[in-house]
Amino acid sequence: MNDQANSVDERYATTPATLTSWSRQDTTWMLGLFGTAIGAGTLFLPINAGLGGFWPLVILALLAFPMTFFAHRGLTRFVLSGREGSDITDVVEEHFGIKAGALITLLYFFAIFPILLIYSVALTNTVGSFMEHQLHIMPPPRAILSFVLILGLLAVVRCGEQVIVKAMSLMVYPFIVALLFLAVYLIPHWNGGILSTASQVPTPSALLNTLWLAIPVMVFSFNHSPIISAFAVDQKRQYGIHADERSSQILSRAHLLMVVMVLFFVFSCVLTLSPAQLAEAKAQNLSILSYLANHFNNPTIEFAAPLIAFVAITKSFLGHYIGASEGLKGLVLKTGRRPGAKRLDRMTAAFMLVVCWIVATLNPSILGMIEALGGPIIASILFLMPMYAIRKVPAMAKYRGQASNVFVTAVGLVAITAVVYSLFA
Repeated sequence: MNDQANSVDERYATTPATLTSWSRQDTTWMLGLFGTAIGAGTLFLPINAGLGGFWPLVILALLAFPMTFFAHRGLTRFVLSGREGSDITDVVEEHFGIKAGALITLLYFFAIFPILLIYSVALTNTVGSFMEHQLHIMPPPRAILSFVLILGLLAVVRCGEQVIVKAMSLMVYPFIVALLFLAVYLIPHWNGGILSTASQVPTPSALLNTLWLAIPVMVFSFNHSPIISAFAVDQKRQYGIHADERSSQILSRAHLLMVVMVLFFVFSCVLTLSPAQLAEAKAQNLSILSYLANHFNNPTIEFAAPLIAFVAITKSFLGHYIGASEGLKGLVLKTGRRPGAKRLDRMTAAFMLVVCWIVATLNPSILGMIEALGGPIIASILFLMPMYAIRKVPAMAKYRGQASNVFVTAVGLVAITAVVYSLFA
C-alpha cells in the first residue's frame, strides 16, 4: 500500500500544488470538443427538435446543458480514474476485468466506426453535389472523388492527435460564424413559426411521450464521446491531480458554447418555418440549410450551405476518427498481438482508408439504420457505464451520492429505450 502511495506521489511530483491559469491548450481542447459534437447532425436538429412543438422544445432547451455536461463529465472522470496514460479501453479492463474490457472495446469501436462511414458518404455526396450544382463542374467518378477526400483527411490524421485537435479547433471558427450568420439572417423572416403551437399545451402523457422520443435527438446532436478518452488522457498528463478540476472547466465552457450557439440557430430556424414546413423538410430528407435555400431561393444560402456542411462533416470526421482508431487499436491489442506503435498506426490508417473508401463509393442506403443501432451502445457507454463505475469502482467512490448521477442514469435509460422503440415502432 505504501509502495502504491509512493508511486502516486512520484507520478505527480512535478504537478503544481494549485491549478495553473487557463492556457491556449485548454482553449484548443474546448474548441476541439465543440468541433466533434457540433457537426452535420446540427443541421438536422431544428427539424427533429422543432417537430415536437413549442413546449417540448423549450423543455429540451432547458435540459440540453445538464444532459450533455454531466454525461461527458462522468465519462471523463471514468477515464481519469485509471492509470496514467490509460485510454478508455485500458480503464475498462483495469476496473472490470479482461473479458469486460474486450467486450466494451468491441462495442466502443462498433458504436463509433459506423458514424465515421456515414461521414465518409456524406462528405463525398456534399462535395460532388457542390461541384455539380454550384461550381457547374462535372465531378470525377465517385470512386476517385471519395478516395481523394478520405486520403486528404487521413493525411491530417497522420500528423498526430494534437494536430487533429488544432485543425478541428481552427475549423470551429468559420463554423460558428456561419451558424451565427444564418441565425441572424433569419431574424427579419421570423413569423412566429413554432409559436403557433404555444397555446396548445399538450397533455402530460403526450408531453412525456414527445420528450421521450426527442431526448435521443438532443443527446446525440451534442455527443462528443469519441474524443473524450483522448481528452482525459491529455488532461491527466498535463494537470495530474488537478485533471478532474481542469477537465470539468473545459467541458463546462465547451458545452455552454455548444448549447448557446446551437439553440440560437435552432430557435431562429423554427421561428422562421412553420411546423408544416419542418415536416415537409423531414419528408424530403433535407438538412435545414438545403430546405432554407429552396424556401428563400437565395443564392447566398444555396452557395454557403454545402460549404458549411463540408466544414461540419470534416471536423466531425476527424473527431470520430480519434475514437474509432482508439477502439480498433484496442481490439488488435486484445488479440494478444503487440505490433510497434508506428506499425499499428499504419495498419489502422490503412484499414480506415480502405473501408471508408469502399463504403463512400458504394453509397449504401442502410447507413441510417447502422447509426441508429449504434445509438444504444453510445448511450450505454456515455451515460450508464460511468454511473455504474461510480457505484462499483473504489477509485470513483468520491463521486457517489450526487444528484447528477441519478439524472444522468435516467437520461441514459430514456435515450436507450427511445432509440430501441423507434427502431421497432
